[in-house]
Amino acid sequence: MAIVVKRLAIVVLFLGATLAGSLLPGSATLLGLPTVSAQSPTYGVGHPPTAEDLKKIDIEVTPDGKDCGRAASTAAAGKDVYTRRCETCHGPTGKEGPQEVLSGGQGSLTTERPQKTVGSYWPYATTLWDYINRAMPFDHPGTMTTDEIYGATAYLLYLNGIVKEQDVLNQTTLPQIKMPNRDGFVVDPRRIFRSSGRRSRSTIRFPAWPA
Repeated sequence: MAIVVKRLAIVVLFLGATLAGSLLPGSATLLGLPTVSAQSPTYGVGHPPTAEDLKKIDIEVTPDGKDCGRAASTAAAGKDVYTRRCETCHGPTGKEGPQEVLSGGQGSLTTERPQKTVGSYWPYATTLWDYINRAMPFDHPGTMTTDEIYGATAYLLYLNGIVKEQDVLNQTTLPQIKMPNRDGFVVDPRRIFRSSGRRSRSTIRFPAWPA
């Protein structure tokens, strides 16, 4: 029992020293307690982010397409991009896998076996551009050019019957596409607090599930 009490006292003393050193500057020294540095250990890897590093992840693509890249492509040109960069995971027509199914499923959301694909579920075409830009291909994200991103986007929309093979997609035409499930979402009615402290309506949209 004495050993347990002694060990508990050591733990309490250590915690007290930690709090004294981190919350009350100089108090640990006054109390004769060892100070504990708040500096995280370094392991010799990585580096402080540069302005260019931050620029690569400072991405905000909204439904109006304002921040989509300034380039253009078609489904006809995008087929080669899809074959090289996407087909291995999603199959020749976006249905074969082994990863997520990307095409088909339109009209299935109200059935007992809904299939959520780009064509059946996603509300905005700009979301597809954004996702490919950020995260694809899975094994080499961020390595596609802006033209390739538009091409892959166009080809996937073509596979879903949303655009034609020669339709040109760019920063202007992409946000004009109305996805089949655009109206299948509702605006979150709850009020939210912004950083300014003011309350405003949320702009988050949620699926409008059938009753």
